[in-house]
Amino acid sequence: MSRKGKVLVAMSGGIDSTVTALMLHDEGYEVVGITMKTWDYASAGSSKKETGCCNLDSFNDARMAAVEHGFPHFVLDIREEFGDFVIDNFVEEYMAGRTPNPCVMCNTHIKWRALLKRADALGCDYIATGHYGKIRQHHNGRFVVSKGVDDLKDQSYVLWGLQQDLLSRTILPLGNFRKTEIRQMAMDYGYAELAKKSESYEICFVPDNDYRGFLKRRVEGLEQNVAGGDFIDKSGKILGKHKGYPFYTVGQRKGLDIALGRPVFVTRIDPLTNIVVLGEEQDLNRDEMLVSKLNWIKYDGISDGMEALVKIRYKDKGGLANLYNQDGGLKIRFYEAAKGIAPGQSAVFYEGDDVIGGGVILRN
Repeated sequence: MSRKGKVLVAMSGGIDSTVTALMLHDEGYEVVGITMKTWDYASAGSSKKETGCCNLDSFNDARMAAVEHGFPHFVLDIREEFGDFVIDNFVEEYMAGRTPNPCVMCNTHIKWRALLKRADALGCDYIATGHYGKIRQHHNGRFVVSKGVDDLKDQSYVLWGLQQDLLSRTILPLGNFRKTEIRQMAMDYGYAELAKKSESYEICFVPDNDYRGFLKRRVEGLEQNVAGGDFIDKSGKILGKHKGYPFYTVGQRKGLDIALGRPVFVTRIDPLTNIVVLGEEQDLNRDEMLVSKLNWIKYDGISDGMEALVKIRYKDKGGLANLYNQDGGLKIRFYEAAKGIAPGQSAVFYEGDDVIGGGVILRN
């Protein structure tokens, strides 16, 4: 029995999760590797080759690393769990005129719970992933997610939904390292090809980034039922016809297929009337928004007026705002207007480097 304990490591076959497993193994943990199969494209009628975390090469890369370093590895099929929640939510959100964040939903409701369930079955004390972030126990006893030291790779934004029982047993070894250091570690471990492997930023079940095509395959008769709606301006003037409201997102400028002689942006989507509102860039600015489906991390709730840095998308630098409790959710009032607030995306609240909590943007 290891003096450090037994840890179940989620291994995608990529550089980050592989180095995570090897690092913990070297530190004296009893490591068990697990690769989760979340999706296959054949079942959805896609002709695209499987990429990213769900292809056979990745499974083999993860297993080979485990074999070479003497710890067990398993493949876990969670396609049914994943599909029922993450993909259904993805489709439902677009059909409601919102822009979902499937990676957050997967972490929150599927991946961590699946890991913890298998960790218990295998007698593991901890679970670990290759996310760039930190977890520590605050003096109030709660477990807190914090930003990783590499600003360009920090993934604390996508971890806001993890509840305390999950955080208390999660290890994130990469939070204290920069990506360049992890690449060097992979080289030092003898995985030169892995260190050079390109990273995929696609949604795992939309390998070609064509979410419109994915929606068409998933929703029977979608194109016929939503095509031909109106583009309008903020005064209600009809500007032209669009291809269907689910195929647009707030803040979108490219791919509108409408020529008005000036750049325009999607500022609002109305699924009930199949209307997409276009406007100037400044029309995307909002001073307030409402956030629902909250999860608190650093504190068990907040006092009205608390100041926080609020991020409204993954690569957002964030903006200072005051937070106010309202009807089970939060009203956010920004000091300076935020641009392109998209309902359905995550809003994450920070105090310094610490995640206070987060939620889903209800409306702007």
